Amino acid sequence: MSCVSRQRRRTARGFTLVEVLVALGIVAIALMAGLQATGALTRYAQRQTDMVLAQICAENELVRVRLARQMPGVGDSSVTCEQAGRSLTVSLVVRPTPNPNFRRVDAQVLDGEVPIWRLTTVVGRY
Repeated sequence: MSCVSRQRRRTARGFTLVEVLVALGIVAIALMAGLQATGALTRYAQRQTDMVLAQICAENELVRVRLARQMPGVGDSSVTCEQAGRSLTVSLVVRPTPNPNFRRVDAQVLDGEVPIWRLTTVVGRY
């Protein structure tokens, strides 16, 4: 057999098993990294949605307190806020300030027991 026919046989036989396994390993690592990145983006998007809905709920309650045109009573209360098919709880905490003409109002939005957003304002006497 000539030297040329041996070389053709070697070059024509394809990839070795080790080369295929290394290539599969690299592809698997790349796919896992992509999967983790996709999962992180999905969690981030859900968190952003939760925060926007919570902000809307908190702002709505604080605007409601301002539009009442009377000094809110000191104490704690909670209301349910429906936004985008989700039910969130808004906890309102009204506290006195050193100036009796103002009250501090905290609105904290909760998803079950998990706090999502907190917004604070000061309401004055009308």
